[in-house]
Amino acid sequence: MLPILDEEQVRAVLRMEDLIPAMETALVEFSAGRVAQPVRQMLSVAPHGGFFGAMPAAGSVGLGAKLVSFYPGNAAHGLATHAAIILLFRPETGEPLAIMDGRLITEMRTAAVSAVATKLMASEDARVLAILGSGVQARSHVEALRLVRDFAEIRVWSRTAEHGARFAAEVGAAFMAPEQAVRDADVIVTATAAGEPVLKGSWLKPGAHVNAVGWPGPQGRELDEEAMRSLLVVDSREAVLKESGDVLLSGAEIYAELGEVVTGAKRIPPGTTTVFKSVGIAVEDVAAANLVYRRILGEP
Repeated sequence: MLPILDEEQVRAVLRMEDLIPAMETALVEFSAGRVAQPVRQMLSVAPHGGFFGAMPAAGSVGLGAKLVSFYPGNAAHGLATHAAIILLFRPETGEPLAIMDGRLITEMRTAAVSAVATKLMASEDARVLAILGSGVQARSHVEALRLVRDFAEIRVWSRTAEHGARFAAEVGAAFMAPEQAVRDADVIVTATAAGEPVLKGSWLKPGAHVNAVGWPGPQGRELDEEAMRSLLVVDSREAVLKESGDVLLSGAEIYAELGEVVTGAKRIPPGTTTVFKSVGIAVEDVAAANLVYRRILGEP
């Protein structure tokens, strides 16, 4: 019988320490052209303010697809804004291997990819982390980024002060206004559903690194024009040029895909102010699902 793995079964075996290197490999394979992956197909669920996406990928890191829903309005009702399932297949024969919950995988792989970017793009002596947002991505990013940099201080801002203060207390951070949080911070994460910029480039110190992971769609943005004039690295050129308002509305020039930075094909000049814009791509989900499947089977 085809195994169906729920979120708790995924949580029991998926570790950020393992996921970060798995994402490095997936990004390298994608940028090297060894993964077949169309840009995510998003359908608007207009009557309910939601979106439904299909994300297939096939290549050296596996074969599968994620089906994902995004309902921003759920947050006001105490419900998760994202839900997903991942279908995994055997590459050699096309046989289905497993169905697994994809919500936690989406949460964790997004942060793991930002950790890869931070490891390669942020100052090695980065000590101050600023998080704009207080949802699941904010929490996951604190966990992941602590594995690649030794932060002495974490600052948090959220549009909902109550949520932000609670999150800050959970992770040992200070809650403050956005400009105050970002000023002099070494690494900044924007993890919001904002349609208008929440981060201004004038707040960034020279050499700061930004992980912009919110998904306001092609007509929305988290970063203003000045911030987007920083050296820009993306997960997928094709995907951000279809989905990212931060890139489309600013006309920002893309310097590299993250997979190219991992291999050293594109280098980050020391002291450069950098932005990593992530929209999330299917190869990350398939690689993460393969990691879960191998751990369930007890494979290395």
